[in-house]
Amino acid sequence: MTTQPREPFEVLTMGRIGVDIYPLQIGRSLRHVESFGKYLGGSATNVAVAAARYGRRAAVISRTGQDPFGDYIHDALRGFSVDDRFVTAVPSLPTPVTFCEIFPPDDFPLYFYRFPTAPDLQIEPNELDLGAIAGAGIFWMTGTGLCQEPSRSATLRALQARARGRPDGPTVFDLDYRGMFWPSREEARRWYAEALPHATVAVGNLDECDTAVGVREPRAAARALHDAGIKLAIIKQGPAGVLASDGSQIVAVPPVPVEVVNGLGAGDAFGGALCHGLLSGWDLDRILRFCNAAGAVVASRLACADAMPTADEVEATMREAQSGLQMPASESRAVRPGRAAGAGRRGQDHSAESEERGLNKGTQRA
Repeated sequence: MTTQPREPFEVLTMGRIGVDIYPLQIGRSLRHVESFGKYLGGSATNVAVAAARYGRRAAVISRTGQDPFGDYIHDALRGFSVDDRFVTAVPSLPTPVTFCEIFPPDDFPLYFYRFPTAPDLQIEPNELDLGAIAGAGIFWMTGTGLCQEPSRSATLRALQARARGRPDGPTVFDLDYRGMFWPSREEARRWYAEALPHATVAVGNLDECDTAVGVREPRAAARALHDAGIKLAIIKQGPAGVLASDGSQIVAVPPVPVEVVNGLGAGDAFGGALCHGLLSGWDLDRILRFCNAAGAVVASRLACADAMPTADEVEATMREAQSGLQMPASESRAVRPGRAAGAGRRGQDHSAESEERGLNKGTQRA
């Protein structure tokens, strides 16, 4: 399929979608939680929602089950002004759900119910609207989309179509490594190497850079990403902030201190803000500061998609941080703009370890 919307999407993402089931009692194991909230989730989905919050025309390419949760996802996407035309049902599979535990400031284990496969990993190459992908202002894909077929072939086809149709347009590779979805890091590195030359922007934490290019030191990782074909490398360093390199300059900015409620989703807020900043033509320093502030706002809230801030909220957070009105770092936790996880995901860099505990039925805290 090679049609193109009348007005190209400004942000088109491809990847996970599902339902986040978050406890309404903070600081309790799931075995003791009594009530939950239901939210739209999935990293690529959250990025599209975050971009739509800034008034961007956004859509997501994904798949759900043919069930009430799938219907809920369509309702939620429309409610967030995200186009759902590329989200279709797989009748034989349930819509994925993801549970989390919330132990502020830095422990948010996730439990994925998406094994042995999930609908969003059943995207077929012949289902793609290659015209929409080539025409989008930004195309955003994730490493998780490479972990299984047919999603792997579909993702690579989308990247190739993008490179042919809009070689200078931002194509973002969200490095998004989740070990429980792969047989090994080496296998992930093989397919990351296949995808990297077709992208122009890479964003990930130090563990994900290791998966992509075998390097954990930030500046060396940026150089390795450039060698792989990436023009803009953005590396999240947890409490050390974020570093970005465009090949001619390296910019590093500190995190924004905030009292963390739920670190999951901060990285997706960072991603949506990154799309907005790139489309706005901002300089790299402003983009990173805006992204960090967006992540901080979401980390101070419970949900992910529902928590995505408006531009005014992000700007207000930036002003507060600059004027020193926020809580001192000694009394709060700095948002670590790394990855947290599966459905609502991302926040703290530590979460790479906690994500590894998210199995089919999950493993529970004592």
